Amino acid sequence: MRSPSILSTTPAPTAASRSRATASARAGAALFDACHIGVVLRAVIFVEAVVAVATLFLASTPAEWLMLMATVTGGALPAVLLWLLAACGLKKLLGRLPRSAQYGAGALLGSLSALYGCGLLRLTGAVGSAPWIASALAGAMFAALLMAALVLRARGQTPAAMTARLEELQSRIRPHFLFNTLNSAIALVRDEPAKAEAMLEDLAELFRRALADAGEAVTLADEIALAERYLAIEQVRFGERLRIRWDVDPAANGARLPALLLQPLVENAVKHGVEPSPDGAKIRIRTERRGSMVVIEVLNSLPPLRWADEPLPRGHGIALGNVRDRLRLLHDVQAQFSAGLDQDTYRVRIAIPAEI
Repeated sequence: MRSPSILSTTPAPTAASRSRATASARAGAALFDACHIGVVLRAVIFVEAVVAVATLFLASTPAEWLMLMATVTGGALPAVLLWLLAACGLKKLLGRLPRSAQYGAGALLGSLSALYGCGLLRLTGAVGSAPWIASALAGAMFAALLMAALVLRARGQTPAAMTARLEELQSRIRPHFLFNTLNSAIALVRDEPAKAEAMLEDLAELFRRALADAGEAVTLADEIALAERYLAIEQVRFGERLRIRWDVDPAANGARLPALLLQPLVENAVKHGVEPSPDGAKIRIRTERRGSMVVIEVLNSLPPLRWADEPLPRGHGIALGNVRDRLRLLHDVQAQFSAGLDQDTYRVRIAIPAEI
């Protein structure tokens, strides 16, 4: 056997240990994370929108409004970028503080950043007298609003991730997949016991990963290993009808992505490419690192229409939508996702940062 440990799941933690783990996680996690490009873009757009509206009250002509907006932006934009840089750099330190202290520290950083922006305007002569108190209060207010938005987004990740997890669990433990796998293993027990044992081990690992308490993200190498086990099971079922090609770039293996993400894409390729066709289909899984990004592609050939007595069933896109949403939760605007027909092939393409 490869490893007897895969035949049993991890023992359930006690209530006390779960409580300690939860408390430890809360104590060591920041309430908000400003280290994402999407957060930077949203913060800058939000502040610029407020500046544009506020300066409308002070300008009487469009030219005066543009001049005034440019002046205020010269102080507001550096202040926002400084706050984001400080919040990102101090993320681990802030994570050690209580919740109220994190809010207070964020507001203080906002005030200091706003004073920095006000000082720039005063030094450059853009303003005659510097409104120090108003700038400090405005900086604290904007920082509080940004923190609240980031906290709400982080809280929204939990139910979305749980929903996605339940959908993946239901998809993976489909009765027909389980019965087909067990029937195939039974058929192999007498003539090819080693192959039957390997098949059951792969099935046990799939269930162990599905039932385990998965973390926020795993490496691409872990997801590829799980997909290999799934395809090994399907290879026994379909034989030569399932033709698999792996093009794996070792430099891409360290990329982080949501747990249980790749396997449902491979499952879709088998379901819509191999199952409907007596001739089977080709499935290709490709990974490649391109600079700071990692590209993942899952491709499957489509069954010829001559085998279909009626129009082939189309999926509801639930798995693809699930994958897209989970990628956005983890990588925000840095993640790219596309899926569609490419001549006689269906292609799913994912691009994520190589490091987070």
